[in-house]
Amino acid sequence: MNQTGFIFKVLLLSAFISVLIKYGGLYLPLSPTSTTALIVVLLPSIFMAIALFQRFQQQSSKS
Repeated sequence: MNQTGFIFKVLLLSAFISVLIKYGGLYLPLSPTSTTALIVVLLPSIFMAIALFQRFQQQSSKS
């Protein structure tokens, strides 16, 4: 049950970040370059990878 809750939280946070990028990105004064697009697309995945890695480290240190 605990893992299901965590997965649900990750999915919910991911959906929120996606909506924020889609609708909030219009208000950011960024130049439309390929580098900017790459950063905006990869940043949420990097944040999630860091969060999941930290969670994995916490669980492996408990056992």
